[in-house]
Amino acid sequence: MDRFLSLFQDYDILGAFWANIQLTFWAALGSFVLGTILALMRISPVPSFQWVGASYVNIFRNTPLTIIIVFGVLGLYSQLQVQLNENFNLNFFMLAIVGLTVYHAAFVCEAIRSGVNTVPLGQAEAARAIGLSFFPAAWLIILPQALRGAVAPLGNVLIALTKNSTVATAGSVAETSGLMRTMLEFNGDIALLIFLIFAVGFVIIVIPIGLATTWLSKKLAVAR
Repeated sequence: MDRFLSLFQDYDILGAFWANIQLTFWAALGSFVLGTILALMRISPVPSFQWVGASYVNIFRNTPLTIIIVFGVLGLYSQLQVQLNENFNLNFFMLAIVGLTVYHAAFVCEAIRSGVNTVPLGQAEAARAIGLSFFPAAWLIILPQALRGAVAPLGNVLIALTKNSTVATAGSVAETSGLMRTMLEFNGDIALLIFLIFAVGFVIIVIPIGLATTWLSKKLAVAR
C-alpha cells in the first residue's frame, strides 16, 4: 500500500488523466461540429459536396491516428512553422486536439449519417412539399431526428476518442501514456500495479460515458 501511495506522490497521475479528459472534451466538440458538416455534405444532392465528404471520410478514417498526430508536430510545426499558441507545451496540446478532431470527425460523420438512415423518407418529402430547400430541411427537420437515432454510435465514437487521446503522447503532449512509460522505466518491479492504475483510471472514465449514452439513446428513441 505504501508503494502504491508513493506513486501518486512522486508522479502527477491525476494531472495526466486530466490532460486526457481535456483533450477528449475539446476534440469531441471540434469533431462533432466538423463531422456534422461532413454528414450534411454526404447527404447533399450536390455531387461535388458528396465527393468532398466521401473523400474526407475515406482518407482520414483509413489513416492511422499516430501518423496524423506526428504530422501535426513534424509537418505543421517543424516544417510549415504553424504555431497555434506562443506557449511551447500548449502549442503541442492544441496541435494534438486538431489531430484528434480531424481524425474522429470522419467517424462522427458516419455515425450521424447512420442516424439519417433512421429518418423516414416522408420527412424529407414533406419538407420539400412546403418549399424548403435541402439545407434548411436538413438543418430543421432531418438532422434533429437523425441525432436522436445516432446517440449510441456517437457514444461509441466518444469512447474511442477518450482512449485514443493517449496517442497524443506521440505529439509530445504530457498525458497518461507518456507518464506510464516513464513510471515503468523507473519502477519496473511493480509494472503490473502501474498498469492496473491506468487501466482502472480509464475504466472509471469510460463506463459512465457508456451508461450515459445508453440511457440517452433509450430516452430519445423514437417509436416508429
